[in-house]
Amino acid sequence: MTHLPPYRLLRPALLAMTTALVAAIAAGAHAQSPAPAAPAASAVITTPEAAAIKKTLGEKFPGAEIRGIAKTSYLGGLYEVQFDDRIVYTDAKVSHLLVGSIYDVNAKTNLTEQRMRKLNRIASDNLPLELAIKKVKGNGEHKLVIFSDADCPFCHKLEEEMQGLDNVTTYTFLFPIDQLHPQAALKSRQIWCSADRTKAWDDYFTSGKLPDNKGECQNPVAALQALGAKLRISATPTMILADGTVVPGAVPLARLEAEMKDAEAEMKKPAAPAKK
Repeated sequence: MTHLPPYRLLRPALLAMTTALVAAIAAGAHAQSPAPAAPAASAVITTPEAAAIKKTLGEKFPGAEIRGIAKTSYLGGLYEVQFDDRIVYTDAKVSHLLVGSIYDVNAKTNLTEQRMRKLNRIASDNLPLELAIKKVKGNGEHKLVIFSDADCPFCHKLEEEMQGLDNVTTYTFLFPIDQLHPQAALKSRQIWCSADRTKAWDDYFTSGKLPDNKGECQNPVAALQALGAKLRISATPTMILADGTVVPGAVPLARLEAEMKDAEAEMKKPAAPAKK
């Protein structure tokens, strides 16, 4: 019998409870709603309480990656814990663990998801954009980075949605997921080895036509798979917006445009003053 460490045993519960919450709020999530309320104030802290929480969690879930602890105003002051690759909540004594999302009913906003998106931002300026397939539409003033798998059906859906975008520069990283699409890596290499990569990518997504080559040129596919793993990208398509916000999935055009607009507005906000 294979024995899993306690923090691995926690994962099915995390997924199950999150799935249940999403099902319960799905109707509201797709409805037009007022502007989301600001997330409850929280900040990474270095108090004795936070240190004690980290120590106790480490003892109860050995091997888990605790990336940060922050105190919130939720339910009398729960502590937010970046536990492995998601957020959970606990009390100061770690006598209870809340697995799932905190939801603002009035604003119809998943506050945990909102917080995760901020915590998981990726600085797009630090990405190796020279390894991406670049496409400019219109004046190209807006910027969108995409991790995409040539054989991913949701990536095909996203490509259809993005046809409605204008004045955008897209940077597509070839990110085949070998476990799901064993031929995608070869197809990605063939597209990269084409004389016109942008055209080859578009042709494949519109007609299924691949370039006439064996994909044996020097290419970044393996390096981009390693980059995606480092950035904790595990699904395609995954987009990175101007402010570094990570958006997974084939979102509808209207939502994508709204997300891009919000990200650009976030970029224009003045930086918060450094704490003394």
